[in-house]
Amino acid sequence: MRGRVVAVVVGLLAVAIVAVVGVVIFNAVEDIVSGPDGDCTAVVDDHEVEISGTQAENASLIAAIAIERGLPARAVSIALATAFQESKLVNIDYGDRDSLGLFQQRPSQGWGTAEEILDPVYSTNAFYDALVQVDGYEEMAITEAAQEVQRSAFPSAYADHEDDARALASALTGYSPAAFSCDLDGGAPSADEELVDSGLTARADAVREDLLDRYGDLDLGGFAPGGVSTGHMEGSAHYEGRAIDVFFRPVNDANRTSGWAVAHYLVGNAARLEIRTVIFDDRIWTAGRDGWRDYDPPESSGSQEILEHRDHVHVDVFG
Repeated sequence: MRGRVVAVVVGLLAVAIVAVVGVVIFNAVEDIVSGPDGDCTAVVDDHEVEISGTQAENASLIAAIAIERGLPARAVSIALATAFQESKLVNIDYGDRDSLGLFQQRPSQGWGTAEEILDPVYSTNAFYDALVQVDGYEEMAITEAAQEVQRSAFPSAYADHEDDARALASALTGYSPAAFSCDLDGGAPSADEELVDSGLTARADAVREDLLDRYGDLDLGGFAPGGVSTGHMEGSAHYEGRAIDVFFRPVNDANRTSGWAVAHYLVGNAARLEIRTVIFDDRIWTAGRDGWRDYDPPESSGSQEILEHRDHVHVDVFG
């Protein structure tokens, strides 16, 4: 929405001459094709969206904040379409005039300080704060709702991203199961990691804290101070303090949707959080493997719902 700055540098002399008529759409981040450790894909109703790992982290954050706030998936679609148009879902520290961040919000227009706007959590909440003040936004076309918040000089541009935004929102809010995956490097977990006070390794504890930061009050288990020694199958990562369970009980459609939202969030942030495995609803994602696969639990006398992870998301880390 708010332009670009094109700099031409020759030797030690810099001359910047930019002629701007209206608003020039950003192209400075068009070459971004991969994130921290690989690309991510959402496939919903035959519509495929490919984004980088960096974009996936930002998209999953936008969705998680909406879920924590109790906002509908429509709000996520609007926010994602806006961020696609404004910044290509990258938290950039420049823009037209004083525009910054995922949504190209301007300090001079009352969106906050530059430091605040460059915090993706702050900027996303600021966007939603403005969106919920738009009467009837849930029934509006995505581009109309986005324009009510952004006041862009090119309001129709948001429509270019509607299909991608809807597909991503459907996956990241859990309405499209096993629809979001990231292609990351695999590997073996570290051995004999020291446990912190929670009974988890430092990496696993970082996942625990991140989940609570993003979603608020979650029903977490599978760990205990000093570690756990019973209650899980032989060789489980829980015994090494590398695993957490996120419970969604009872098993029903609403909890299944919530579980998939968290499962997809974890995959989208697997590079950042060093996640190795995510299991939910009889499906498994593993770093180093392609997409979600059917989960084949080992033979056991336990409840089939538990064995197939239909009532909880399992996540484990590399160490």
